[in-house]
Amino acid sequence: MFKDILSSHPEYFYIAIFILAFSIVILSVPSIIYTALKYRLFDKNDLHRKNHKRNISRLGGLAIVGSFTLSILLFSAVISFKDANFLIASCIILAALGLKDDVHGTNTSTKFLLQISVAFILVFFGAFRLTSLYGVLGIGDIPALAGALFSIVLIIFLNNAFNLIDGIDGLAGTIGILANLAFGLLFTIMGEVCYAAIAFALAGAIAGFLKYNWFPAKIFMGDTGALIIGLVSAALAIRFIELNKFTPYVHPKFYSAPAIAVAILVVPIFDSLRVFTIRILSRKSPFRGDRNHIHHRLEQLGYKPNRIVILTAGLNTGIVAAVVLLQNLGNFTLIILIIVFCMVFNGLITLRLIRKKI
Repeated sequence: MFKDILSSHPEYFYIAIFILAFSIVILSVPSIIYTALKYRLFDKNDLHRKNHKRNISRLGGLAIVGSFTLSILLFSAVISFKDANFLIASCIILAALGLKDDVHGTNTSTKFLLQISVAFILVFFGAFRLTSLYGVLGIGDIPALAGALFSIVLIIFLNNAFNLIDGIDGLAGTIGILANLAFGLLFTIMGEVCYAAIAFALAGAIAGFLKYNWFPAKIFMGDTGALIIGLVSAALAIRFIELNKFTPYVHPKFYSAPAIAVAILVVPIFDSLRVFTIRILSRKSPFRGDRNHIHHRLEQLGYKPNRIVILTAGLNTGIVAAVVLLQNLGNFTLIILIIVFCMVFNGLITLRLIRKKI
């Protein structure tokens, strides 16, 4: 029965998996908040980078990863989808790392070792790896090992990039929903039911969580949630790019797939590259936290968290729409345009901050 629905009306299945993931989170988060209050499992508000003035749990990611995992396991039971096994295994490992970090803290070396292990599983067992740079910097097909290593670096980078933008209420969740809805719609157009279902399942789980994370937040996703969003988004981005690869026998649905993927994930990508560059130029560790992220700078201009989220998501949506419409320009041109737009936006923020201090 379910296979018939998938083949004839997959849109019903997407709606169902979104609602299922959404409902599980909606029902489970209150219990997590209660448990956190009972056992005092809070995000300590004495850290210099935090804005909230009361103790709030960082265990919301448990609801996201639990809901996503259950939804995908039910889905993979309906049809044979081996890629889901590797993705779920990776999510469970990464969730364990995030949970330990949210509750007790984890040293940097342990974090990177486990993130490398998870990326290795996805790349070498799940085949979530890039085989070409599609003309970016004039580079086409790349050797298998180089593509695998680059994919591992990309997955680890996006893991941490989503973690870095989780600095104000609702931002990481909203960008995560936007990214996965975008991938879900693109995979739907391509007829890739399996990957569309994964994207919609994660979008539904984050949407349920956002009800409790919108300003003022009642709970945070913590590393557990942010790392899972980054991992799944990275895997979907890689698969989207590879499924739209040009060959002599295949003409993909979307041109300039790498540029489209960059546009979808532009907020965590640009913000992370920006702060890493500034920290390195300042001779500081690129992994040492500060209040120099774009959302922090918008706060300094007087924007409230909900306005920052709406502004950021609106800009992200506009960039995605523009790149999809202009996809025939090619990857290199589009990525340059994305970088220029982001630099102009950041420059306008800097100019306003300077004027505010005068």
